[in-house]
Amino acid sequence: MNAQEKLIHAFSDALMIEKEAVVDSLAYQSIPNWDSISHMILITNLEAEFDISISTDDVIGMSSVGKAKEILQSLGVSFD
Repeated sequence: MNAQEKLIHAFSDALMIEKEAVVDSLAYQSIPNWDSISHMILITNLEAEFDISISTDDVIGMSSVGKAKEILQSLGVSFD
Protein backbone atom coordinates (compact mmCIF):
# COMPACT_ATOMS: atom_id res chain seq x y z
CA MET A 1 0.00 0.00 0.00
CA ASN A 2 1.43 3.41 -0.94
CA ALA A 3 1.24 6.52 1.25
CA GLN A 4 -1.89 7.89 -0.45
CA GLU A 5 -3.70 4.56 0.00
CA LYS A 6 -2.63 4.41 3.66
CA LEU A 7 -3.90 7.95 4.21
CA ILE A 8 -7.26 7.19 2.59
CA HIS A 9 -7.58 3.96 4.58
CA ALA A 10 -6.81 5.72 7.88
CA PHE A 11 -9.41 8.43 7.22
CA SER A 12 -12.15 6.14 5.90
CA ASP A 13 -11.68 3.74 8.80
CA ALA A 14 -11.61 6.41 11.53
CA LEU A 15 -14.48 8.47 10.13
CA MET A 16 -16.49 5.49 8.85
CA ILE A 17 -16.90 7.05 5.40
CA GLU A 18 -16.42 5.80 1.85
CA LYS A 19 -12.88 5.98 0.52
CA GLU A 20 -14.11 8.18 -2.34
CA ALA A 21 -15.13 10.83 0.21
CA VAL A 22 -11.53 11.23 1.39
CA VAL A 23 -10.39 14.26 -0.62
CA ASP A 24 -7.93 17.03 0.27
CA SER A 25 -10.72 19.55 0.88
CA LEU A 26 -12.52 17.37 3.46
CA ALA A 27 -12.31 19.44 6.65
CA TYR A 28 -12.59 18.76 10.36
CA GLN A 29 -16.19 19.05 11.57
CA SER A 30 -17.44 19.58 7.99
CA ILE A 31 -19.24 16.25 8.30
CA PRO A 32 -20.89 14.78 11.41
CA ASN A 33 -18.53 11.78 11.33
CA TRP A 34 -15.43 13.96 11.89
CA ASP A 35 -15.87 15.08 15.48
CA SER A 36 -13.36 15.26 18.34
CA ILE A 37 -13.65 11.54 19.16
CA SER A 38 -13.14 10.34 15.59
CA HIS A 39 -10.30 12.88 15.24
CA MET A 40 -8.38 11.08 17.99
CA ILE A 41 -9.12 7.71 16.35
CA LEU A 42 -7.81 9.19 13.10
CA ILE A 43 -4.58 10.33 14.78
CA THR A 44 -4.09 6.84 16.23
CA ASN A 45 -4.72 5.29 12.80
CA LEU A 46 -2.26 7.63 11.08
CA GLU A 47 0.41 6.98 13.70
CA ALA A 48 -0.04 3.22 13.27
CA GLU A 49 -0.21 3.29 9.44
CA PHE A 50 2.92 5.40 9.06
CA ASP A 51 4.81 4.35 12.22
CA ILE A 52 5.15 7.96 13.37
CA SER A 53 4.29 10.10 16.38
CA ILE A 54 2.18 13.20 15.77
CA SER A 55 2.76 16.17 18.10
CA THR A 56 -0.04 17.82 20.05
CA ASP A 57 0.32 20.97 17.92
CA ASP A 58 -0.09 18.91 14.74
CA VAL A 59 -3.08 17.04 16.21
CA ILE A 60 -4.74 20.40 16.84
CA GLY A 61 -3.66 21.78 13.46
CA MET A 62 -4.88 18.83 11.41
CA SER A 63 -7.92 20.62 10.00
CA SER A 64 -8.33 18.80 6.68
CA VAL A 65 -7.09 15.87 4.63
CA GLY A 66 -4.78 18.25 2.77
CA LYS A 67 -3.35 19.54 6.06
CA ALA A 68 -2.86 15.93 7.22
CA LYS A 69 -0.74 15.33 4.10
CA GLU A 70 1.37 18.41 4.88
CA ILE A 71 1.92 17.23 8.46
CA LEU A 72 2.81 13.72 7.33
CA GLN A 73 5.23 15.11 4.73
CA SER A 74 6.91 17.17 7.46
CA LEU A 75 7.41 13.87 9.31
CA GLY A 76 9.13 12.27 6.31
CA VAL A 77 6.19 10.63 4.52
CA SER A 78 6.35 10.95 0.73
CA PHE A 79 3.22 11.19 -1.41
CA ASP A 80 5.06 11.08 -4.76
